[in-house]
Amino acid sequence: MLQHDSPRTSPAFLVSKKRPSPRPTAPAPALAQNFAETLPTEMSAKIFGELDAESLCSAARTCRLWHDIIAESEQVWASQCVPVRAVCQREVDGDRRDGLSWKVTLVKNYRRSCVKRDWLRGRYSHVRSAQELSGRKMVPLDAETWGEILQAELDR
Repeated sequence: MLQHDSPRTSPAFLVSKKRPSPRPTAPAPALAQNFAETLPTEMSAKIFGELDAESLCSAARTCRLWHDIIAESEQVWASQCVPVRAVCQREVDGDRRDGLSWKVTLVKNYRRSCVKRDWLRGRYSHVRSAQELSGRKMVPLDAETWGEILQAELDR
């Protein structure tokens, strides 16, 4: 039972001034299990599918299990192909029609999508010679892509 020293002191105030009694230290918690060991592979793949490309590459280097799930999951690679397909739809769709996996499609078209996006945004609009492009990573582009780039330049 709480006793008041003065009529103005509230019981809540007295309780809050009280020092907590020392508690015995709890044993260290057991090491957390790897979620990929406890979840079905499909659930782990869904989790990995939410990562951006840089985080996905880091996750794949974490342990053999994560690497195997990421490497073998079409779902993970399909989600990574969405931004590439936004720039290189014709190329991605063609590779998929040819039976290539999402992973191979991504590897084949990632650099192409970066170069094409930069060309379409006008990053190279003021290039006057091939020497100005030396040292930059370029990839071969098909005639249809060059047509898109030239049309974008004309529209600027």
